[in-house]
Parts: sequence; C-alpha cells; structure tokens
Amino acid sequence: MSSFSSHSNPDAFPSTPGKVKMERSNIYFGRGSTRWQSSVAKLFFWTVVVVGLIVIFFMRSSSPVETRRLLSTPHWGGHDWEKRVRYSCRVKTEKGIVVLVTGAAGFVGSHVSLALKRRGDGVLGLDNFNDYYDQSLKRARQGLLDKQGVFVVEGDINDAPLLKKLFDVVPFTHVMHLAAQAGVRYAMQNPNSYVHSNIAGLVTIFEICKSANPQPAIVWASSSSVYGLNSKVPFSESDRTDQPASLYAATKKAGEEIAHTYNHIYGLSITGLRFFTVYGPWGRPDMAYFFFTKDILQGKSIDVYQGLNKVDVARDFTYIDDIAKGCVAALDTAKKSTGSGGKKKGPAQLRIYNLGNTSPVSVPDLVNILERLLKVKAKKNIISMPSNGDVPFTHANVSLAHTELGYQPTTDLQTGLKKFVKWYLSYYGVPGRISKG
Repeated sequence: MSSFSSHSNPDAFPSTPGKVKMERSNIYFGRGSTRWQSSVAKLFFWTVVVVGLIVIFFMRSSSPVETRRLLSTPHWGGHDWEKRVRYSCRVKTEKGIVVLVTGAAGFVGSHVSLALKRRGDGVLGLDNFNDYYDQSLKRARQGLLDKQGVFVVEGDINDAPLLKKLFDVVPFTHVMHLAAQAGVRYAMQNPNSYVHSNIAGLVTIFEICKSANPQPAIVWASSSSVYGLNSKVPFSESDRTDQPASLYAATKKAGEEIAHTYNHIYGLSITGLRFFTVYGPWGRPDMAYFFFTKDILQGKSIDVYQGLNKVDVARDFTYIDDIAKGCVAALDTAKKSTGSGGKKKGPAQLRIYNLGNTSPVSVPDLVNILERLLKVKAKKNIISMPSNGDVPFTHANVSLAHTELGYQPTTDLQTGLKKFVKWYLSYYGVPGRISKG
C-alpha cells in the first residue's frame, strides 16, 4: 500500500476563492518489453525527435527575438531571492520531501503544490505565466500558493541557467514536472509552442536532473492522448501508443520515449502519469466543461460534437482531487535515482500509470448536468466532430495505479461539477451581478 494514505488529507485542496480551504517496479509499458523492439515505435520516435529538432533549429535561427522572449526570466537571483527559495523549500515533517513543481500556477500544478505544502513538504514552484489562457487566473492561483508559503519562481523550463541555479540553491529530492503546452486544437494554430515546451522543455528538465548531485526522482505528466486512434477500451498501459491523433499527443508520446532514454543512460528514476480529462475548481478555461458553463450562463449557444454515425463523444472525466492524490502517491512511491555526476550507477525505476475515473460520460450528459446545476437551459448546436486531433472516446483502466499507488478515484461527475459550479459562481460572479471576467 502506498505511503500516501498515511499522509493524505481529503480536505486539502482549494474549493472557493474567498475561503482558501485546501482539500488534500519497473513497468513502463506494461509487463512486456517488446515495445522497444518494435520497428514502428522506433520509426515514430525518431521521426518526432528529428522533426522536433528541425523546428527548434528553425525557431532559434529565424526568430532569435521570439526565442529570447520565451527564455527571458524577469528578476531572479540575489540574496533575497535565494532566501525566498530556501524558505519555500523548508520541510516541516521528519519524512518530508523537497519538490520542484513546474507549471505550479497551472491547474494541476497548483493543486499538487498545495497538497504537498499542507502536509509539510518543501515545495518550490516554477511557471512562465504564458498567455495560452487568462493570465489573471494563473496569478490568482499564485496568490493561493503564496498565502500557503509556496514561492513560485517566474521562468521558463527551457532556461537552463535558471534551473541550474535552483538546484544549486536547493537539493531537491523530487521534481513534479507538470509544465507543458496543453490543448489538442491549439496545436493547429501554434505547433512550435508544443515542441518548445513538451519536447525541448522536457529534455532541459532531464538534462539538469541528470547532472544534479543528488539526482532527484522525477514524476511528470504525460497524457491519455497518447492512446490516439486505439479502438480497444478501456485503455491500459500495455496498449499501443504509436497512433497519435494530434501533435499534442505526438509530443507526449515522444516525451515517454525520451524518458526511457534518460532512465536507461543516466539512471534517472522517472514516473509518467497519463491524465484523463481533468476538471474541477480553478480549472482551465479552454476545457469544454469550463467554457460550456460560461456560455450557458451568458445565453450563448454551445457546440456539442458527435462522432461518426452520430455517436456521442464521451470522456473519462477525472476530478482534480483524485488526480492530485495520484500525483502525490507517485511521488511517495518513487525510488531514488541511481546516477551521480551524470553517470548511471545501476538500474533505475521507470514507470507509467493511467490516472482516470474509469467511468466515461457522454458530452450531452455533461451538458445536462450543467443545465441542472446552473438552472439554465443550454442552446445546443449538434455538429460533427472536426478533424482537429480530438478523439471520440476515452476510458481509463487504472488497475495498475490502484495496485501500485493505492490510487482510488472517488468523485463522480455530478459531484465534481457541483463543486466546480460553486467555485465558478464565487470566482466570476453571476452574470448581471458582480463579475471578475
């Protein structure tokens, strides 16, 4: 049983903005190892890596100003700054760990950071506060973290000098790598951002960690999107993942291959987590449940997609509290890395897990729940799913995470959406009354 159960507090995560109440083996691709022998997987891996390197080279050679902008870090370094970093990383329990959380001002990152801090771990956040969605929401999450003693350093994960400085100041025992360019559809508008964050950024994190002494154990966010066009459900960790349906999925799949490489060569202990459609308070405005709520309240029509033959689109919606508990459990069960000074001393732990809810719900049912909670009838446009990389159905098999992490999702969609709506109305206000956005 995971040691998470002895530390967790189910009431350790944020629910409303006014009252900051906090609710709190080496089996990388299943049991077999033949995946790495697959010529298809190898061809896909090298194709993605080569394309990624080409794009990165193009970005750096043709757009030096843009590259400098992405890597620029406002105001870091100095005595006071280092003091804040160390203070944030203070451990308050005997068995506490010291964790660098990337993407800490993000949806999952803020919840995980608060969960760790509440139980007495040392936590330092890192976030570049990009403008993919409303930056004020990220700043509000940063405010929650600051009140709980978590310092969020503003910087990019590709800024190697900054990362090296952080490791010089604090000997992190763990890295929770959640920073990434999210979203399936946005990849069609800005593909370079996915290569920059999800491939180049991951490599930068691994490079710093492999050279650190001691090397930290790493837990990072992959995605259920890696299952791509698979028709077999529920999705299991041993299923094929060489049919990505979007660039986002391809970058996450490439990340899993890169993780295997750094584990094999440098002895980094690495755990990947495939999240399934995370939702809840303080969530991402680009997610359907979030902008459906906004549009329904404002009297705007919403587009409800259907798959082939008018089959309803369905998702394995997973509540944020369950995801955060799974993340903490992965940290608690992570074994130490085995390298030193960039050299591997022995085999290191390499794992991958699904974190889902195991109960897919159709999008029309999601809308029906929101209508009841908001007491407003939605204006629906039923349209065919566009060719933008989305898949029609996701369903997680979490038996492996249950066995090895003690992972047990407990929140159904009706309950989770009720909590989300309560937070949404408290944070943004009811249309026609007070509103923040």
